[in-house]
Amino acid sequence: MSVLHNRISNKELKEKLYQENFPRTTISFYKYFTISDPVAFRDELYQSLLELQVFGRIYIAQEGINAQISVPTHLFENFKTYLYSIPGLEGLRLNIAVHDNGKSFWVLRIKNRNKIVADGIEDPQFSMENKGKYVNAKQMNELLDSPETVVIDMRNHYEYEVGHFDNAIEIPSDTFREQLPMAAEMMKDHREKNIIMYCTGGIRCEKASAYMLHQGFKNVFHLEGGVIHYANQIKEEGLTSRFKGKNFVFDDRLGEKITEDIIAQCHQCGSPCDTHTNCKNDGCHLLFIQCPKCAETYAGCCSQACTDIVHLPEQKQKELRKGIDKGQQIFNKSKQRLRPKGVRRD
Repeated sequence: MSVLHNRISNKELKEKLYQENFPRTTISFYKYFTISDPVAFRDELYQSLLELQVFGRIYIAQEGINAQISVPTHLFENFKTYLYSIPGLEGLRLNIAVHDNGKSFWVLRIKNRNKIVADGIEDPQFSMENKGKYVNAKQMNELLDSPETVVIDMRNHYEYEVGHFDNAIEIPSDTFREQLPMAAEMMKDHREKNIIMYCTGGIRCEKASAYMLHQGFKNVFHLEGGVIHYANQIKEEGLTSRFKGKNFVFDDRLGEKITEDIIAQCHQCGSPCDTHTNCKNDGCHLLFIQCPKCAETYAGCCSQACTDIVHLPEQKQKELRKGIDKGQQIFNKSKQRLRPKGVRRD
């Protein structure tokens, strides 16, 4: 019987990753296309990618595929050949990571989902076939110079906080399903303008552009390949980056520097900083921004209370967190409160 799930502990897998003597390339890709049997598709994909030593996170649904993975560099062409052999994925654009140490993932996880992006859309008339026009980096920069352009950031607050495009409008919610109707409402007085939507890798803004067209908007665009593809294009073509700061990514790196601008602040002391980290207290794991000085002061924790806990014996820490499941939390400075971190991945 073929193995279709990982059975080794995360600790062992991480150790094996750092023992590898070859480089890896981190990439992301997605595609909205109909998958008639997502379960069978998932199982065949898992077996094939396991043979190619691919690590990462992939979601499969009837509406398509969404993936963030790392591939052994020497097997990259083999991987592309296999991927492009899948009907519907021929010639698919692959977003290469901007900054990559190859240690972004240590296990392969492929899961079936109802949708590759949870959107809350229930209207049976909605279709991804009618979506906004793609814009590349050069076109994005040109449209940004027009007073008839409105730029909408379809990412979460903690992503927007560390980096965004000039004059980009933040949709004040940390769930995509809430952002869609909010974006339409916020733009109701700008129906005649050029509306450009962007996100990390393109998957959210592509669906958002289709939603806006479904709501009756006309001049809707979305940034092809998101911030990741934009960053690679401006380097290749020698263009000025209109995106300032860091692009948050959903793997162990937690961010890629697009420009040297630091537009965020340490959540503890307020000094310029854009380094996300998770609180070292296993009973907390809050995702927040922390500068090196505060990291030393608070032992990598989000508060003095959590610092006091991590200095306790391990057994005492286990007793304190027994029966408590806080889940993953983020610090949302725009609302000055904690909110559950969404499960969506771009």
